[in-house]
Order: sequence, then structure tokens, then C-alpha cells
Amino acid sequence: MTQIETALGPVDPADLGRTYMHEHVFVLTADVQQNYPDEWGSEDERVADAVARLQALAAQGVRTIVDPTVVGLGRYIPRIKRIAEQVPELNIVVATGCYTYGDVPFYFHHRGPALGEALGMDVPEPMVDMFSGDITDGIAGTGVKAAFLKCAIDEKGLTSGVERIMRAVAQTSLATGAPITVHTHPASQTGLVVQRVVCEEEGVDPSKVVLGHSGDSQDADHLSALAEAGFLLGMDRFGIHLGTTFEQRCDIVVELCRRGFAERMVLSHDAACYIDWIDPNVQAFMPEWHYLHIHDDVLPYLREHGVTDAQIDTMLVDNPRRYFEG
Repeated sequence: MTQIETALGPVDPADLGRTYMHEHVFVLTADVQQNYPDEWGSEDERVADAVARLQALAAQGVRTIVDPTVVGLGRYIPRIKRIAEQVPELNIVVATGCYTYGDVPFYFHHRGPALGEALGMDVPEPMVDMFSGDITDGIAGTGVKAAFLKCAIDEKGLTSGVERIMRAVAQTSLATGAPITVHTHPASQTGLVVQRVVCEEEGVDPSKVVLGHSGDSQDADHLSALAEAGFLLGMDRFGIHLGTTFEQRCDIVVELCRRGFAERMVLSHDAACYIDWIDPNVQAFMPEWHYLHIHDDVLPYLREHGVTDAQIDTMLVDNPRRYFEG
């Protein structure tokens, strides 16, 4: 049987249980945090706060969170492992990859294909070996292995940096069998770009790809087309009411379930215990940006509007398991 890697080691797919497919523990700008640490404060206090929040989540019956925090989002696995050891009842599945809307991190500017172009020679993409190592050998000597890959494409579209990372992620997926999650911008229909580059050109099966933030869109026909193509749709920003409402986020799930696409959706919040991208004065006005929104508010709303318990189990249990089983 396929084993699924977590921060505390491999587990059987059946042990994933109810799974939230897009949750961060921390989202950080690492070099800013390291050089201006006052806002971060006490490491022990931040860890204790994360442990308490995740224990509350596990108490609701959630067994697994999938954390797509990668390079560009402040991934630091020793901290995640420390937290996971204090919440053993909750699986934390970690990722490899790189997050950007535009250029690659400067580290890659003069490595790989960019260097090859300058020298007029073929130089392999170093990201493929780096990502593959995270999956097969573990991350930074921690022993923790990544179970999936993450990249992003936003409103800027397929910039040269986004394309380079996207292709490296796709090639790593083919080499290792690891599935992929892509941050997308549904208003720009960037899922279609993922379909072309990752699936049609690089050869990844759409069933191994989650199109994150699909719930930002109310275009049921567009989302239905992506579901029919085989993608999993990440309905993963419950509690984040930027550009849409709670009801709209729920209603698009209801509509897609009505159309028969429960097997093509996964649910989550895209929450974090701490995120340094948001001014703390603004965070105070975002009380719903937490891990408990689905259980407390979303599932009752879905049930009241005709989504069955079987469909909910499909989205929260069966689809995540199949995604990782391959």
C-alpha cells in the first residue's frame, strides 16, 4: 500500500481521514523575519499558539492538514516538525516547490537554463533535483519528506519565472509520482494555462493536480470544464472574504455538487497561525481567518442547501486520499 509522508513520518492513506487540503501553519518572509524579528516575537510563544490552534482543529475531527508552504513562503521544516510532535493526533503533510507570481528567486538567476542561455549551452534545471531530493531523501536533514509539489500563477499570467518553476514542478512530479497543487487566479482563468503547460505539454495527469483558490470564481461553467478535464478544484479560502462573500463561496460548491462534481473538489481555509504578509492592524479585523470555519459554518450551510453527507465525505476524505494515492 502507498504510504503518505507527513511531518512525523509515513502513514497509510486510510489514516489521512478528514483532510483540509490547503492550510498553512506559518507564512513568512524569512529574510525580513530574521532581520526584523520584533513582530514575530517569541519563538516559543508562536509555537505554543500554533499547537493550541491545531489541537482545536483536531478536536473537531480533522485528521490531516496539507501545508503548501514552500520556498517563497518561508518554509522552515524544523519548526513544523516541532509543532507536529506536540499535536500527534493531526497529520501535517508538507510540500516542496517554489512560490512566485513573477520572477524566480534571485538564487536561480544564474543557474540552470538561464546560465545555459548566456553560455550557449544546455544546462539542466537545478530545481528538479532540489524538489526531487525533498521528496525522496527529505528536507534539510530533518528526515521529513515532502509529499506534494507547489507552484503558482496569478493575474500576471505565465511570466518567464512562473513558467520555469511550473515546468520544473511538472517534471519533478513525473519523476517522483508526487502530486501538484497550483495557486491559481480563477478570474483570469489561469487554470487553462496550467492545463496547457503542466498537462498537455509536460504530460502530468490532471487528476494529480489541485487548482488552488478555484472557489474565488463564481463561473460554474468554467470550473465545470476544468473538473471535466480531471482536475481537482481547491475550494479553499473559506473565511477569506476578499472579492467574494461567504455565501458565494458556499454556493459555488453547492452548484458544482448539483452538477455531479463532488468527486472533483477539496475543501479548506487557506488559513495560517501567523502570516507576516498582512499588517497586524488589519488582521485584527479578520476574525474569521481561522481553521474552524468549515466545521462551524460551511458544512451546516452546505447541508442546508442540499449537499449530502456522502458528498461532504467525498470532498473531505475520499478525494484527498485518492490524490495522494495516485
